[in-house]
Amino acid sequence: MSPTPEQYQLARQARDARFDGRFFVAVKTTKIFCRPICPANLPKEENVEYFTDAALALQAGYRPCLRCRPDSAPNSWAWRGTQTTYERAMRFIEQGELQRTSLVQLSERLGISDRYLRQLFEKNLGMSPKQYDLYHKLMFAKQLLHSSSMSMTDIGFASGFNSTRRFNDAFKKALNLTPSELKRDASSVMNHQLIELSYRGGYDWQYTLDFYRLRSIKGLEIIDDNSYQRYVSIDDTQAWFKVVFGTKPNKVLLEFELEDVSQLKKLVVQVRRMFDLDVDIEFVEQHLEAIQPGVVIRSGIRMPGVWSAWEAGVRAILGQQVSIKAAINQLNLLVSTLQGENVSHFPTPQELVNTDLSFLKMPQSRKETLRRFAQLIASEPEADFAQWLALKGIGPWTINYAALRGLSEPDRFLEGDLVVKKARQHFTQLTAQNVSPFGSYATFHLWSHAG
Repeated sequence: MSPTPEQYQLARQARDARFDGRFFVAVKTTKIFCRPICPANLPKEENVEYFTDAALALQAGYRPCLRCRPDSAPNSWAWRGTQTTYERAMRFIEQGELQRTSLVQLSERLGISDRYLRQLFEKNLGMSPKQYDLYHKLMFAKQLLHSSSMSMTDIGFASGFNSTRRFNDAFKKALNLTPSELKRDASSVMNHQLIELSYRGGYDWQYTLDFYRLRSIKGLEIIDDNSYQRYVSIDDTQAWFKVVFGTKPNKVLLEFELEDVSQLKKLVVQVRRMFDLDVDIEFVEQHLEAIQPGVVIRSGIRMPGVWSAWEAGVRAILGQQVSIKAAINQLNLLVSTLQGENVSHFPTPQELVNTDLSFLKMPQSRKETLRRFAQLIASEPEADFAQWLALKGIGPWTINYAALRGLSEPDRFLEGDLVVKKARQHFTQLTAQNVSPFGSYATFHLWSHAG
């Protein structure tokens, strides 16, 4: 539910971090808008107005605050309840979809007409989808100007602008500043392509790294004492990234290499999802502890995701009714057989369709399930979970695991998981109903009790 005006005021006055990213405070006297946690002196209530989205504040003529930087506020869509067509459209646009496709094509993907999509945006935001896309490109550019080592030209293209001139013109028109006025001094530019990503609350990095290390694919993923790195494919282009922890409080460092710099926004969105950087973790843990005291023995556990639902689905199928070690052995066998020593990406559905899977050391029925799954995703990349369930050999556990790790859905309680079942013998108050909407976190906390 959206906060009331009174809640907005109380949250602003208390600088409550739980509301960071959920609304923005615009000051009429300075024409600047801030996050509710901004350290600046609090303005009088009659001098402020509230916006649920930074793009709305931009449209109303406000400039983003240089102290609290609204462009770095955590995304809040995971807290807005049931997914709707409008919310899906917003997420697609925020991920840069209109940089690669037309409004008509996006509407077709959503199953509606482009006219209806424009009506939804006018009704809910008072602006067109293309305006919303422009504002998000500008906010992403501003984030890169503040926190990356990229050149001005690369920032423009990475943000979705086709030319440096269009980038400069749009930036100055919307923010009354040129990009160069915000860019750090040349002396601070680092040798590698780097971006700082922010998060709020605690983060148990050791748990995350140990979780990834136990399930890592040789040649594709490398995990050391304070970082995770891997190769990925983004829209048929190759990419590499490395996430380094502990560089600064409430920040991680993202190092990357991209064949196509325009894919940077998609990479950032995926990395934020994989490492669960947008969750209000303290609120989640308070919710779970209120239901079952003692379930949170390690504060700061977040959801360690994988690159895609496809990858999570393959991992889940290989992990059916076997230990983690046995599943990863099969996964490494699969990847090394397909790619040899030069691993560059997770196997694609088409690669599995074209491969004789007899070399896998597991029951024939599971090999057939893997092949059926690959055939489905190869022919319908956006097949939903109902289509997955229709395949012989795929059940609720596989679907929930794929949703939990491949999409980072917050409410997937794996009550049928053997480790979860065992842990629940000691935490009898936890049910799928009362841990909602944070069932995924309950799953990870119960896993943490297994050591």
